[in-house]
Amino acid sequence: MNPKILVAGIGNIFLGDDAFGSEVARRLLPRRWPDNVRVTDFGIRGFDLTFALLDNCDVVILIDATSRGGAPGTLYTIEVDPADFDQPGSSAASIETHGMNPMRALALARSGGAQFRRIFLIGCEPSPGSIDPDGPGEMGLSEPVRNAVDRAADLIQDLVARCAVESPGAMKHATGGK
Repeated sequence: MNPKILVAGIGNIFLGDDAFGSEVARRLLPRRWPDNVRVTDFGIRGFDLTFALLDNCDVVILIDATSRGGAPGTLYTIEVDPADFDQPGSSAASIETHGMNPMRALALARSGGAQFRRIFLIGCEPSPGSIDPDGPGEMGLSEPVRNAVDRAADLIQDLVARCAVESPGAMKHATGGK
């Protein structure tokens, strides 16, 4: 059985490197995907992401700018434990209709009955100061992040292929890398 896979680009195109997830999703859209794979640029539409997650995907791959202290343009592959969204009393499930917090979207979908076998975050280290929600805004990615877009798209295509053939626990310890 082929797992149902959602690849979700996340980001605000008016906040510089925050647009990374959207740019990667747009790069992935023209590629050929099996019927069990859905690629979408959700941008800042958290509520739309929540509804897509309610479609009971086996694998969710989120793409977003992710600050972890590495060099700008560094790619990270982080596997999130779906059980993290089952904590009683978690406030992460609050509804946010005009913004994007992917962890809230996941928690809200879980509280609505969604089941995920695996969740991955493909993140890219933004350039310092490139994402300033209180600033004037800026369109376009910094050079190191722009250079990571194609690498991220290829990494995601490989991850989708591996998830389609591996057993549920085979990649439990997937972590960072360039």
